[in-house]
Amino acid sequence: MTTKLLDNRWDDAKAAGMSESERLLYRSNLLGSDKRITNYGGGNTSAKVEERDPLTGETVTVLWVKGSGGDVGTMKLDGFATLYQSKLEQLRGIYRGPEHEDEMVGLLSHCTFNLNPRASSIDTPLHAYLPYTHVDHMHPDAVIAIAATGRSRELTRDIYGEELGWLPWRRPGFQLGLDLSRFAAENPQARGVVLESHGLFTWGETAKDCYETTLRIINRAIEWFDGQLAGKPAFGGEKSPARDVAERRRVAARLMPEIRARIGVEERKIGHFDDSPAVLEFVGSNRLDELAALGTSCPDHFLRTKIRPLVLPYNGDLDVLVGGLDAAVEAYREGYRAYYERCRHDNSPAIRDPNAVIYLVPGVGMLSFAKDKATARIASEFYVNAINVMRGASGVDTYQGLPEQEAFDIEYWLLEEAKLQRMPKPKSLAGRIAFVTGGAGGIGRATAERLMSEGACVVLADIDAGALDAARADFAKRFGADQVRGVIANVTDEAAVAQAFEDAVTEFGGLDILVSNAGIASASPIEETTLEVWNRNIDILATGYFLVSREAFRLFRRQKLGGSIVFIASKNGLAASAGASAYCTAKAAEIHLARCLALEGAEAGIRVNTVNPDAVLRGSKIWSGEWREQRAASSKIGEEQLEEHYRQRSLLKRSVFPEDIAEAVYFLASDLSAKSTGNIMNVDAGNQISFTR
Repeated sequence: MTTKLLDNRWDDAKAAGMSESERLLYRSNLLGSDKRITNYGGGNTSAKVEERDPLTGETVTVLWVKGSGGDVGTMKLDGFATLYQSKLEQLRGIYRGPEHEDEMVGLLSHCTFNLNPRASSIDTPLHAYLPYTHVDHMHPDAVIAIAATGRSRELTRDIYGEELGWLPWRRPGFQLGLDLSRFAAENPQARGVVLESHGLFTWGETAKDCYETTLRIINRAIEWFDGQLAGKPAFGGEKSPARDVAERRRVAARLMPEIRARIGVEERKIGHFDDSPAVLEFVGSNRLDELAALGTSCPDHFLRTKIRPLVLPYNGDLDVLVGGLDAAVEAYREGYRAYYERCRHDNSPAIRDPNAVIYLVPGVGMLSFAKDKATARIASEFYVNAINVMRGASGVDTYQGLPEQEAFDIEYWLLEEAKLQRMPKPKSLAGRIAFVTGGAGGIGRATAERLMSEGACVVLADIDAGALDAARADFAKRFGADQVRGVIANVTDEAAVAQAFEDAVTEFGGLDILVSNAGIASASPIEETTLEVWNRNIDILATGYFLVSREAFRLFRRQKLGGSIVFIASKNGLAASAGASAYCTAKAAEIHLARCLALEGAEAGIRVNTVNPDAVLRGSKIWSGEWREQRAASSKIGEEQLEEHYRQRSLLKRSVFPEDIAEAVYFLASDLSAKSTGNIMNVDAGNQISFTR
């Protein structure tokens, strides 16, 4: 366990000017900001607040409690459900017993205060029936490590005495709320209770008191474990030493697309790689296989990670590791199907995806896969919580996971299934990974934005570090940091291109879409065109497109999931232009390369298409330098007249913007064009000399 204690971050001055509900939010955000206190989306907080009834004008007690699906660390005031405490009390008289408790969830909405649309969570009764103003329910690793031992009741008493009680495992719901209420009535001196294999409840009469009690209880567990585990090797000691960083990343980059190939046929998956010290200690330990097979304990853990991970042995031979994947993945699926058949009820929902979420590789780290990057990352974080729990529990006693039937009953809970069915339909590019060269420029940025808006994870590749950082930061703010990465990439450098793709794969797990967009432009009469200028055009616009396409093809073939490549070429690749032979020739090479690749990739489901823009001035790096000056001179007009010149030259008399090119790329990259390959789409507002036929 870590030796660093939790810091008390309560600020009296800041809290003084807050309302009771605002102090609840303040406390919640403080608690949720440290993953040692509770994991993302886990736990909940509440306060019983005096409010004015909008109908009667009377003062009534309202339970403010974290709503369904929220995260205490990041939520706002609208993340709380609000319910009349008096109506919640009336539900006690309706309750028909544990076998009927699911029906109580539907009645919670009848207790809603002030028409609040936030749905109540299943944990609402656990807060409602405790006779305290403020209640915290957290999932701290240190306390769950006590709750997940064979002697959790005895250890709770030894560590906390009369200050904390203990309740045996029970699935969250109405009955557990009544159990807590009974415990509080019989133990008025207690400041909280440990729930077996679940977590911690604490309470207080003020928000500050409740917060400080929660911290004190967790810190006492941290200190106790530090004393108990001092000098003891974790998990039975080391068996597989951690490989060096370069090898770990190389293994992840090779392995993740291979796993994705086997689990992403029905639903595309995004990967996450974690080689943090806690993970490396666990995957390299003598007790890895034993403890991993026992599964996780806290319900929040296995709902995100499945009940147990898949361990993939690695002895330094990557080919052997990959060669054993088919058998390992299928064995896990068969085991999961058997678990479903052993535990299912007559009314259980249909079996869900039988593939593992968590993959553990000795000496390398942990891989996790889910429908999007955030879910994959959070699953990884939850398993790190589980590792911390196993470290503590197995170090002082016998670690025990949740019984299999109990785990199934939560995983396939009808209420959980109903929540899944209410989830919004995935966006069209959910689970897809795109690599965009020239990603920090006008067309590249617009394309990345369009793909991210449809749910894709995007790797921006650019040679301009400053522009790349600015683009990545902007997208992270708008779409979330999980959805975008940036890599420095010189597309003319073979080794640099290979490294950029390896970095991208390590971040997201594979590739589905390549947008080859990096570019330059030059103009000069042939007799004034230097070999350096000629080579630079060919290097970036032809060789660069070849290098990134080759890497993409290699990945696509390994994944066996098909793929889409879109080249950003130019009208000049079809229509000759005097005074720009190097540029036009290189762009023509791009177009013909795309045709060749369309032929080569078809049998593997790899589609290759081209977008031909013309005169996209806004936001373009190309049009901010000599090219703009040269094109204006060639047309014998001022630079400020260029946009109008090109607009009037087009058949439709319209300007072409980066967003127009991005829309074409989206169409060609998505399943909207699933039956199109080898095509050229002109986005130039109409130009007769560049018609393809």
